[in-house]
Amino acid sequence: MILLAILVLPLLVSILCWTPFIGRRIASALTVASCLILLALAIGATHRVIASGSVVAIRGWIEMDALGALILLLVSALAVTASVYSLGYMRRTTHDASLLHHYYGNFNLFIFSMVAVPVVVGPSVAWLAVELTTLLSVLLVGFESNREALEAAWKYAIITLTGAAIALFGFLLLFWAMQVAGGSDYTWSGLMLVAPHMPPAVMKIAYLAILVGFGTKVGLVPLHTWLPDAHSQAPTPVCALLSGIETSAILYVILRLMPIARASLGLAVNRWALVFGLISVGVAAFLLIQVHDYKRLFAYSTVEHMGIILTAAGLGGQAAQYGAMYQIFSHAFTKSFCFFAAGAVLLALGTREIAAVGGLARKSPGAAVALLLGSLAIAGAPPFAVFLGEFTILKAGVAGGHYLATGLLALFLAIAFFGILLHVNQMVFGIEPDAPLEASRIPKTSTLAMVLAAAPVVIFGVYVPSTLHTLLIRAAGIIGG
Repeated sequence: MILLAILVLPLLVSILCWTPFIGRRIASALTVASCLILLALAIGATHRVIASGSVVAIRGWIEMDALGALILLLVSALAVTASVYSLGYMRRTTHDASLLHHYYGNFNLFIFSMVAVPVVVGPSVAWLAVELTTLLSVLLVGFESNREALEAAWKYAIITLTGAAIALFGFLLLFWAMQVAGGSDYTWSGLMLVAPHMPPAVMKIAYLAILVGFGTKVGLVPLHTWLPDAHSQAPTPVCALLSGIETSAILYVILRLMPIARASLGLAVNRWALVFGLISVGVAAFLLIQVHDYKRLFAYSTVEHMGIILTAAGLGGQAAQYGAMYQIFSHAFTKSFCFFAAGAVLLALGTREIAAVGGLARKSPGAAVALLLGSLAIAGAPPFAVFLGEFTILKAGVAGGHYLATGLLALFLAIAFFGILLHVNQMVFGIEPDAPLEASRIPKTSTLAMVLAAAPVVIFGVYVPSTLHTLLIRAAGIIGG
């Protein structure tokens, strides 16, 4: 029942937010309250998974194991901080109060689509859930209705829906391969049982189609061109969800498929993931140096981190898979915090141009501290959580004898580190432009959301609770096959 409650809650609140007699204050309060309840339910479901291995609502349809629990926990946690951040941010930036009904209604529908991805066990239903995340997030990307936002929303929709069609072709081939192998249970576990008997040629095309199709939605290079536009034009709380967890929720489906494909095709599956991952990290690292918009800076960082996670999965071995899981966990909290900090700068100064934000430490010390902290964390500086994940992956790569791949990954991480801190140093400590901008106050609710988001970024870099460690080990075991 707990999984059904998790699915129904955001749907119900979305309907209430769309109701005409519900005021914008009530809609925002309902959203925050529902996200808090959702987090409590997710924590409860995760504890059940740790205790018994899985949670079942409708067998063969709605179930959750450790890997799904990790994604669900992150979606619900980021939903809380994004909803709190929305309170002051959307009130400040939305001139027509009636539009806030649309925002909170779509916000809750988007949360519903993301919690659906990790709790459904059928690949076809997972595909539908992923497409829902795209369709609903398109509405949020274009929410501000200016030329840039609408252009980004259309670009996002066209490119990712093309990817969806490619992925659907892959899932249809996967279903056919299952039937050829004598299987009838089209679920992740059912596919795993018959995977060794699937036709390798069909399985190869199916896996590559899904990798390319959903790789488009994740932002893997060379299919990433929509991501910096969409993740920079959306309202800041939506950016935090898009970059923080939506990309990881979709990558989750690719990771789910890897042990199934590996059982049929062998280690070639890992090599493909390794190549896609390293190319994404490398290209993103160099693009980070060239950006002029600080929201696009963090968007390109998302491309980098999706590549890091896929690279870790491709390295293979328990330690690398654990590193991939920890990277998903740490990236979610860190990237959402980075976008909250970027939103604070935007609220304070009203510009997204890096060159126009020189001397931020003098104009808005609070925004400067948040931006510097988030940038150091996402760049991989110790003692933050992302550093621990990246160090685990690099260590596992060396231990596994993947010297070339690990060396390239370390080089790309160093370039990305330099690129991020180069821009942020200019923004925080640099010389003020000739026409300096006056700083505005940051809403208290936005500050509260940043504090809530910063806590796990700092804490989990130096301390990993035993419960979380167990969850990550079990999740890593699932993608390791």
